[in-house]
Amino acid sequence: MTADWPPRSHLPSKQEIELRYKNVRSRMEKDGLDALLVCGNQYAGFEGAVLYMSGFEIVHRYVYVLFPLEGEPTLVFPREARWIGDKGKPWVRDQVWPDSPGQWIRDKAIERRWKRLGVYGMDFVMAVRDYRELARGSVELVPFDKQFDLARAVKSAEELAEVRDAMDIILDGFWALVGAYQAGKTEAQIMAPAVERFFARGAGPRMMNILLSGEHGQADAFFKVPGHRVVEANDLLLYSLEVTGAGGYWVEFSRPLLQGKPSATTQKMADAYPLALEKARKAMNAGELASNVHRAVAETFGKHGFALGHLSGHSIGTTMLEYPAIGANTDVPLEENMIFSLHPQVVDLDGKVCLYTQDTYRVGKTEGECLADVPWRFFAGQETPETVSA
Repeated sequence: MTADWPPRSHLPSKQEIELRYKNVRSRMEKDGLDALLVCGNQYAGFEGAVLYMSGFEIVHRYVYVLFPLEGEPTLVFPREARWIGDKGKPWVRDQVWPDSPGQWIRDKAIERRWKRLGVYGMDFVMAVRDYRELARGSVELVPFDKQFDLARAVKSAEELAEVRDAMDIILDGFWALVGAYQAGKTEAQIMAPAVERFFARGAGPRMMNILLSGEHGQADAFFKVPGHRVVEANDLLLYSLEVTGAGGYWVEFSRPLLQGKPSATTQKMADAYPLALEKARKAMNAGELASNVHRAVAETFGKHGFALGHLSGHSIGTTMLEYPAIGANTDVPLEENMIFSLHPQVVDLDGKVCLYTQDTYRVGKTEGECLADVPWRFFAGQETPETVSA
């Protein structure tokens, strides 16, 4: 970080950056790392760790942040990405564009006599060509996903402001979607006004807006991209809205849309949903295990005869999916100001019919805070924020 680093809109303060680096280096030191390689690519939800550690916004391809235990970090771009993205925006000013990023990093490790190099994103993000080059070297590659995510799991005041900004954006889009919802339109046409709001307010390409839908008042248990299927009044629509604000912090939100009547199975699921969500919210307090939050959700639906399609939720920040998960085997104590997406997908015993919602929560001292003041209910298209009260 240079002394003449200028303040920029939606970029963190110097104090915030120093706090992030201190927290990450504490985890690195505990694991005996000489340096950390933070990986990010264009795929939605996997670009955020680079933004978090450098301020660089990935537009295309991939980027690394090479972060030593001591000294200044370096942004490592593949040469073909030299003209992609605003290189003047990040606070990390040491930037290189080698033909082979993996070879360059390997050579740097040899030059500095590093023995252990932690990697965030080795399983899902790192380019195979770079892994091959690094694997040829003498430095040990240490998976560091969970440790890195835990270092950034508790959100600072600056980060919480970005999260709430993103929440305001996603709710703005949701109400635009509700206003566009009517039979005779396609799934994509109903979604379009929400996407327009998201993009106009700074989400850019950082969106994942997918859909569960079906006929006769129930939804099929698989996600799809909203397309040209014409919606009828008795179709159940479960739009999964996932976006960031300009600051790059992800939030998630969903409510069911239905103008007709829910099927008997859907109604039975709907009867359990508010109970499960409230039990989860109450359990999101400092010191509680993440597995107990999942258990509160799973047991509630289990008493009504249903199972969950996957984990109840996960930590969320500048990366869409962060650790810890809200799952049966995640015995990680929650801390105040962790942010979680809770998204239980409830499926019937045949695995064919489902109901789904998403909310974003802040862990509190004694209970969780749902960041969306929108009740859980079926929306028919006539509602507005003024006519619907929590």
